Amino acid sequence: MKSRKVEPPDGGYGWVVVMSAFFTMGLTAAVLKNFGHFFIEIQNHFGVQASTTSWVTSTTIAMLHLGAPAASAMTLQFSQRVVIMLGGLLATLGMVLASLDLSLPWLYLTMGILQGTGLSFSWISANSMVSHYFVRWRPIAFAIASSGECVFAVMFSPFFKWLIDTYSWRGALLIIGGLQLNLCVCGALMRPLKKTTGPAQDTKDSLEGDATTLLAKRRTFFQCFLMRKPEFFLYILFAIFSAAGFFIPPLFLVPFASSLGMDKYWPAMILSVLASADLAGRLICGWIANMRLVRNLQLLTMVATLLGVVLLLLPISQNYWAILVFTSLYGFLFGCVVAIHVTAIVDIVTLECFDSGLGLFMLLRSIGGFTGPPAAGWLVDYTNNYSVAFYLSGVCLIVSAAFVVLVDRLVHKRREAAEPQVYCAIDQQEDWETAKAESDTVT
Repeated sequence: MKSRKVEPPDGGYGWVVVMSAFFTMGLTAAVLKNFGHFFIEIQNHFGVQASTTSWVTSTTIAMLHLGAPAASAMTLQFSQRVVIMLGGLLATLGMVLASLDLSLPWLYLTMGILQGTGLSFSWISANSMVSHYFVRWRPIAFAIASSGECVFAVMFSPFFKWLIDTYSWRGALLIIGGLQLNLCVCGALMRPLKKTTGPAQDTKDSLEGDATTLLAKRRTFFQCFLMRKPEFFLYILFAIFSAAGFFIPPLFLVPFASSLGMDKYWPAMILSVLASADLAGRLICGWIANMRLVRNLQLLTMVATLLGVVLLLLPISQNYWAILVFTSLYGFLFGCVVAIHVTAIVDIVTLECFDSGLGLFMLLRSIGGFTGPPAAGWLVDYTNNYSVAFYLSGVCLIVSAAFVVLVDRLVHKRREAAEPQVYCAIDQQEDWETAKAESDTVT
């Protein structure tokens, strides 16, 4: 029988996949977003500077992105289900080993490399699964799935602080590792799409076609063929600069608030407010993107620019309520960016190349994620002022928005150039069908 790729169901079991991805995002990205609670604890424990401590988080972020190509390749070889479960095991192992507290380089290896690789495998595969289950409702499905990061971040912020105060930061890491073992349950719920069958006569062609397609995917993936597309190359530049800015504020918000003399639980509440605003931004922006009032890339340009401006203004806050207002704006706009920056890849490279495009996007994005936090940490050490970290983050995001403008123009021009060819092909098909019908009538 012939094996054919099924069309995305756009519902049904797909909503179970979305909920599984929801919990996956919570157990991966939400944990990473609350690493700021461990920043001061680790810094004081080892007696090192901020720039040295930030390498723990930057290594995790780098592995989150560097593991993307391996995760995408493994989904082609096995399935998203297997890769998510493997990621859960690696993430758990990383946190459990980190709780042994052998040395700071040991944290780079465990919290950084092992934890980051596990997060990458689970996060990438969950996003891939959602993209294959939805077309019409893809933006809102992604928004719902990614909102798990926000919902869990709201709960994790005070919870992590309580764990650290009660069991120390080492005990907290052990408990968090146990929680991340639930990623294996999330992976088990990711049911791969079944194949449809066709006439037996097409079996040979089907097998040859499937083998050729799979081989082509593997070859082109590792040859980085998508980088030849100028719009995708510019989008990679957006990814690098935006990643450099994305991961700085969550890491330095808690130390910045603490430096103003706030009580220890007020900074934790700031992160909860940030996560709540992030959730609202993802859902609202996903809904707007689904309405298609503007192009995804146009919407991404607007929210990324506004996000950069808010981060430039955030350091003027000198009291709790002012920080809360700017943090809410930052969280909302951050959620808007996250809701559409992955789905925009489909607009650039098409769904057929989405897995490879996402893998390359995450791989090269690691450059910004790896260098951003340490650069901000170095500036903080040099100036003894946490405000410069937010200035650096805001500038990076504004620069990244400029690249999205160029990407949108190239994609729009490509579509305008393709429309006449599509109409020409339709006219030729209609002429051929008319001629055939006349021929049959004469016969």
